[in-house]
Amino acid sequence: MNPSDTTLWYSTLKKPFFAPPSWIFGPVWSVLYLIIIVSFSFVVWKVIKGHWSPWVLLPFGINLVANLAFSPIQFGMKNNYLASVDILVVLVSLIWMIRTVAPLSGWVAWAQVPYLLWVSFATIVQTSVTWLNR
Repeated sequence: MNPSDTTLWYSTLKKPFFAPPSWIFGPVWSVLYLIIIVSFSFVVWKVIKGHWSPWVLLPFGINLVANLAFSPIQFGMKNNYLASVDILVVLVSLIWMIRTVAPLSGWVAWAQVPYLLWVSFATIVQTSVTWLNR
């Protein structure tokens, strides 16, 4: 995947008026990935220690895989439709994660709120891009 080809391709797509500028993604995801790493590590540690059921990891694992798959789908494959499905999986698995972990750890659940807000917004943007470029 040539970054200049990807940049050119993405710049030619129709985007909704509320789509953020491309420079904002790096800083936002840097903060979100820090939150994700800390909170997910805590959940894995609790499972390894035997304090929580391994089933708690299921929505976290699905979320992580779907999250990491988004960029290769969107920018590598240049597939808006599949990227829309993927971002919906990220959103649904994130809600499932929060609901699963909230009774066990309030701070982990609350730590996901910025991630939830961003992914909710990103889902609206991505589905709008897909619709506008159908």
